[in-house]
Amino acid sequence: MPPYIPTRKDAMELLKKYNKKDGLIRHALAVESVMEHFANIFGEDAQKWKVIGLVHDLDYEMYPDQHCVKCIELFEAHDWPEEYIRAVTSHGWGICTDVKPETPLEKTLYAVDELTGLVASTAIVRPSKSILDIKVKSVKKKFKDKSFAAGVDRQVIKKGAQLLNMEVSELITQVILGMQPVAEKIGLKGSL
Repeated sequence: MPPYIPTRKDAMELLKKYNKKDGLIRHALAVESVMEHFANIFGEDAQKWKVIGLVHDLDYEMYPDQHCVKCIELFEAHDWPEEYIRAVTSHGWGICTDVKPETPLEKTLYAVDELTGLVASTAIVRPSKSILDIKVKSVKKKFKDKSFAAGVDRQVIKKGAQLLNMEVSELITQVILGMQPVAEKIGLKGSL
């Protein structure tokens, strides 16, 4: 029998089984879209990257104290492949796991997760409330303001950019481009 390869439908069903809050679903959709964007840049398997992006915070709502650890059990109960499980756990490297991102997929997930939150928060405070007209310089300004979106770990974003051999400005640019196709789904179309 061929190995089980989770589909987007499988991922969405699993995500919604363990996550009910709209904000977490929107974040998952944002990360999914950004992961697809980067997979296309790197010439990687966009479907796999999307699925992993969608479920990366699977255990966060119900098991916040066991984030990136409890998900192993949840994925294994649904026969998810080890590669997918490792990728998800690696995005908590240095925060809640010691699983270092090694592959391009893992490094990308680590780099973009926190940054999608900062980009979304920056878009929300703009007059248009839209990600469609956001500028990199606006995000960089908010990046420097530690009191803005204080829960966003700037060090993780910097380390993620280093893992990808990218400048933070370029990472921000690509995350914005990756989030724009799902602007409406993630509540960031705004007044445009």
